[in-house]
Amino acid sequence: MPSAEARPNVLLILADDMGYSDLGCFGGEIRTPHIDSLGRAGVRFTQFYNTARCSPSRASLLTGLHPHSTGVGILAKDDRPGGYAGSLDDRCVTLAEELGAAGYRTGLSGKWHLSAEVHHPSDSWPTRRGFEHVYGTITGCGSYYRPGTLVRGEEPAESDFAEDPDWYLTEAIGEDAARFVAEDDERPFFLYLAFTAPHWPLHAKEDEVEAYDGVFASGWDDLRAARHQRMLAEGILPPGTPLSPADPEGGVPWRDAEHKDWEQRRMQTYAAMVESMDRQIGRVVDELKRAGRFENTIILFLSDNGGCAEYLPHGPLEEFSRRSDIVPSSTRDGRPMRIGNFPDIEPGVEESYMSYGQSWANLSNTPFRFFKRWVHEGGISTPLIVHWAGGGLESGIVCAPFQLTDVYPTLLELAGLEADEKVGDTRRLGAARPSLPGRSFASALRGGVASEGTLYWEHIGNCAIRHGSYKLVKETHGDWELYDIEADRVELHDLAADRPDLVADLAERWQRWADEVGVIPWEETVRIYEERGLSEFEAFS
Repeated sequence: MPSAEARPNVLLILADDMGYSDLGCFGGEIRTPHIDSLGRAGVRFTQFYNTARCSPSRASLLTGLHPHSTGVGILAKDDRPGGYAGSLDDRCVTLAEELGAAGYRTGLSGKWHLSAEVHHPSDSWPTRRGFEHVYGTITGCGSYYRPGTLVRGEEPAESDFAEDPDWYLTEAIGEDAARFVAEDDERPFFLYLAFTAPHWPLHAKEDEVEAYDGVFASGWDDLRAARHQRMLAEGILPPGTPLSPADPEGGVPWRDAEHKDWEQRRMQTYAAMVESMDRQIGRVVDELKRAGRFENTIILFLSDNGGCAEYLPHGPLEEFSRRSDIVPSSTRDGRPMRIGNFPDIEPGVEESYMSYGQSWANLSNTPFRFFKRWVHEGGISTPLIVHWAGGGLESGIVCAPFQLTDVYPTLLELAGLEADEKVGDTRRLGAARPSLPGRSFASALRGGVASEGTLYWEHIGNCAIRHGSYKLVKETHGDWELYDIEADRVELHDLAADRPDLVADLAERWQRWADEVGVIPWEETVRIYEERGLSEFEAFS
């Protein structure tokens, strides 16, 4: 077992709402040279899965548990009594607590989104869950020019953007992360670098948006086809993988799209947001090299869910505008905000507040169907990159399926550590910590054979289980569908009618898991909201 000083540093990078194929090394046309360099020199996982939504993914990634066991089953909102608490459960142990107890210096630069209380420090804030250094937002999203709940430690940090007209959240997160890794400290470090990019609203600097002029002029249909071909050539998709039909709900062929210039501008802004994130990752990597820490730093990069097809305003405009933690009342110089996906609003500028829409999200998720919130492949597939220059990893592509619960045990194994029963939970409740359900993929990183495991998902009634090559999946209020993922990754050929025995077996396994981890049936959550006079939409938004 390596000594504390010799243990590897850990840099865990999370993108927000970025689709499966947006990176250059996964087939995209967006310029991501720094991430691509890590990917091509490291290990790329083509069948790695998140949980389909931001808060649950973060809860699972940081605790090694399924999100329902952490108290964050839907989003960071308190639905008690009867529903999820919306904050990290006291029994959860975060990676920061685990690694901190083993002698690591711990830091968060970026988004938290694991506390229902976003304005006043609580036991579920990062400062109280193992992070010595914290700079970022407690809430889930917001303006890149005037974000809500920006803190340094537990103190408000609004003065950062109020006093700097060039301030931009992605750059501020990158700057803070670079400072953290450059600190003169002999301890190994764990840095959770959680960008809000490219989550809506579409905000990017004008010159960076203009740099994509013409790149998306051919439209989402031709661009999906081009990405598909690059993914095949890159080895991200196995030979013969088809491209799913364009998403039928709400999407229209590019030839029939109105306001093509405005549509291009939306995607240009999204691309600029991704490239800005990539640039900041390059900044942190450069600082690692200057500090002589690059060789012994494990770097992981992934996204919290698939591309986001959400329309803005998210619900009635008046109600959405009142969400002060994510929607500013005005720009920094007092101009009113213009909210919504409307062609008379210019994407990217500070007073705008919009998303990039369903057809561009369909491009982001090439070649899959569905989006963020669903547990079909388009909602849960993430590019995972693992790079460790001095760790003896075998660069290449890993096709074995893993999910977020597997990251925690993998990092412990790579660091020569075991889960410590005395960490975190005993300080809070004195109860035994929940056992970690995941399996390490450390062997796969070094060219070994991956052990088989069964993967599970549930989010707002969308359910799935993957066992071997078969995946059983259903939409909220829908019927079970069965796919052979090894032969049909795009989920085009439903085998449920042909294999009722397998459907029944997998459905039973899924239910046993759901009972074990504390899944609250979606119907029960909806009932709670209806008793309050609220709708199903408000239950999941």
